Amino acid sequence: MNQTPTAGWFEGREHRLPVRVYYEDTDFTGVVYHANYARYFERGRSDFLRLAGVHHNELAARDDPSAFVVTRLAMDLLKAARIDDALMVHTTYDIVRGPRLFISQTLTRGYDLIARAGVEAACITLGGRPRKPSRDLVDKLRPLLRND
Repeated sequence: MNQTPTAGWFEGREHRLPVRVYYEDTDFTGVVYHANYARYFERGRSDFLRLAGVHHNELAARDDPSAFVVTRLAMDLLKAARIDDALMVHTTYDIVRGPRLFISQTLTRGYDLIARAGVEAACITLGGRPRKPSRDLVDKLRPLLRND
């Protein structure tokens, strides 16, 4: 029996990650606390990278170590998610421009759009300075980026 936690899957260039709303995610009314939507989106972005072959621990262990930092997060919370809901995080990495990565995300419950986010992340050195992502990292993402 496979006991590895799921990292979701790709459908085309979109990554999909199922999440369940637990009691700990909610406020006293059983509605997801607003900050937890950002956590669901973070899981989607991290598991997208994991399935694309980009691992945070490997980036930090390189001769030229790097990491990512979110520099902009714009969320629209459209409907309430509630305790026990089965949700799906949809993530696309759209563009890599210099040190910046532009990411689009939505959160759905069945066919209902619950939330959406536009995210800008930056690749940085471990000292916090912006840097372009390594060529091999971009090569892993290239087939999954938007073609404009």
